[in-house]
Amino acid sequence: MSNKCPRIKKARAIDDVTLVVEFTNQEIKKYDIRPLLKVLMFVPLQQPAFFKNFKVEPGGYGIAWNEDIDISEYELWKNGVVLESEDLAGDRPQQS
Repeated sequence: MSNKCPRIKKARAIDDVTLVVEFTNQEIKKYDIRPLLKVLMFVPLQQPAFFKNFKVEPGGYGIAWNEDIDISEYELWKNGVVLESEDLAGDRPQQS
């Protein structure tokens, strides 16, 4: 039995430990990776340059840093915190 959740449309790092993820259902969530840093696999994410260098996986099924380090769309969706539109005002890149 699979847990249905929206897939990732886009994601970006807003600081050295936080991702903002936009899902295919237009919901936007903030995800703090600090709890993951206790797990050996995620220790490299403590390096800011490495943390910010990820890609959304094809089909939006997760984000990946390399072949060993990734986070599923389900984890990001289930444990992310919903952002309200006023929270996004400072987070969005400005249009030129």
